[in-house]
Amino acid sequence: MRTMRQDHGIVKERLVQGLALAMLLLMGLYAVAGPSGLIAWGENQHLLEQQRAKLASMKLERDHWKNRVKLLDPKNADPDLAGELLRSNLNVARSDEMVMLLH
Repeated sequence: MRTMRQDHGIVKERLVQGLALAMLLLMGLYAVAGPSGLIAWGENQHLLEQQRAKLASMKLERDHWKNRVKLLDPKNADPDLAGELLRSNLNVARSDEMVMLLH
């Protein structure tokens, strides 16, 4: 027959095993659904691809503006671009030119 001490030891052992199982389940849940878990990893990959596409677009725009700045260098300005900017921003045209607005 079991004594009280043996019953208390079995209860204590089962309690420790239950707590250990609960901790393992929580860790598994955290690994799947936590902030750095499997679900978040897939979402982060999607966001990363979006940001890479945005970065590529911004690099193209930056290169475009770098070229415009280079063409407008005061020491060596591109005459075609300077004329285009004068005509568009100041509405300047010669008397022999015909202006066609395209919208």
